[in-house]
Amino acid sequence: MGLPPTQVWTRDQIAARILAGDTLFVLHGNLVRVPQSWLAAHPGGQLSILHFVGRDATDEVEAFHSDETLQRMRGFIIGRVEVDEDGWAPFVPPIANGWIRRIGKDGKMEWYNEATPVKAPEDKDTPAVFEGLLKKSTSEAADSGPTLSMLQTAPNKLSPKNEKLNSDAYKELHKRVVDAGLYKTRFITGYGPEFIRYSLLALLSAVCYRYGWLVPSALFLGLFWQQLTFFAHDLGHVGVTHNWAADRLISIFVADFLGGLSIGWWVNNHNVHHLVPNHPTHDPDIQHLPFFAISPVFLNSLWSSYYKREMTFDAFGKLFVSMQHKLFYVVLSLARFNLYANSYGYLANTAFEPRRFRGGRWWWWAEIACLGLFFVWFGALLRGCGTWRRALVYLLVSHIAASPVHVQIVLSHFSRSTDDLGPAESFFARQLRTTVDVICSPRIEFIHGGLHLQVTHHLFPRLPRHNLREASLIVKEFAKERGLEYAEFGFVEGNGEVRGVLKQVADQLKIVGMVADSEIREAMKS
Repeated sequence: MGLPPTQVWTRDQIAARILAGDTLFVLHGNLVRVPQSWLAAHPGGQLSILHFVGRDATDEVEAFHSDETLQRMRGFIIGRVEVDEDGWAPFVPPIANGWIRRIGKDGKMEWYNEATPVKAPEDKDTPAVFEGLLKKSTSEAADSGPTLSMLQTAPNKLSPKNEKLNSDAYKELHKRVVDAGLYKTRFITGYGPEFIRYSLLALLSAVCYRYGWLVPSALFLGLFWQQLTFFAHDLGHVGVTHNWAADRLISIFVADFLGGLSIGWWVNNHNVHHLVPNHPTHDPDIQHLPFFAISPVFLNSLWSSYYKREMTFDAFGKLFVSMQHKLFYVVLSLARFNLYANSYGYLANTAFEPRRFRGGRWWWWAEIACLGLFFVWFGALLRGCGTWRRALVYLLVSHIAASPVHVQIVLSHFSRSTDDLGPAESFFARQLRTTVDVICSPRIEFIHGGLHLQVTHHLFPRLPRHNLREASLIVKEFAKERGLEYAEFGFVEGNGEVRGVLKQVADQLKIVGMVADSEIREAMKS
């Protein structure tokens, strides 16, 4: 491959190209243009790229891509950019203001305004925090598109110099992790004991079912699913064989055939979560209305840029959110059913999309086939229970037994900041600010699948899970040097903190209701 173009692009030129519809981001001082054909084919989904239009995405790109992929990416470089000593001053991606590109009536791509920014309260002293929240747009179509002013960042307290130092620290940190050999998969000492555990749980479930012990069988099946989730997670991050096609094939067998869930949906969802963690408008992993609201901002019926719908805070939402701290474990115990809905909705929505991923659409057909086989074998298990009541018990016990993984996932984020500090915030600082570890003894960390070390996992998503503990020691040292918090708490303490956050939002909802009732009474008196 030849040398990349040497043209130097000015900020005005880049802004003009973005407003014209080009997908551009900065990588190591180079300007990368993503063609529409590749944007639609990106294995990590379009949103993973759209959230970084006009920004320096070097740290994020290197965290999520192999050296081979980074080398191929050089073919999309169209020149270099003007930068100062504090690095590239980012633009605000159009999607942050609710603007996306879509095919118009004439068959050509056009701008569409799907949502509009929520106005900050007028009584704020300074616009120190970039709001970044969106509401559903009231207009059906756009006459023009985003403007130059929309690409400009709002004033905030972040120091460009300090964020540049954070970014430099992350690059050095990443180099140390690579040099330590922590990207090498430990197939024998890492996955060996896990495969034995998977096999034992599956065998115990089968034996118990054979002898008619349905509840123990369902319990072991649920634990089998819970443990298998961690393996599917690694495969989705291309962290096992480090080959996309191989890991995707294995993950389809594990997630779709054995678990009944779409790995394609999970990867699409999870990558966005990693890149914009805890953002109320953009992170699908904290968008759980009507069941949960981890911030009062959700009481305003925000727009979800991932689900492409309004998260309406209606009467049903008010009822559940008012009791969310009490219903926390009940809702999470049935969370697997929501994963089914998201999985099948994703596959339905992508059924008629153009070719995606490498090698065409084989992945979609493979998922459909394996999901069909899942319903064959699991349906046979339920029919074999004898009566519909026993089948229902088997269904509920198996799904509830798999739910501890959902508790662990929400512990890592629900109690952390949901503020958006704008596109200037470094990848390193953003992940540390929005993520927390669960303190766990090495002897029982298999219960958490090793993913209790979420901070380090968020910084190095492709890192094999069994190497996270060693890597976390390096991360903690760097965080301390940079004056950044590396948050961690015990499992019991974490549960208390998360339920405390849920109760705070529920209490605020109660106060809002009391104020509204008082205003109504005053109006009636007058």
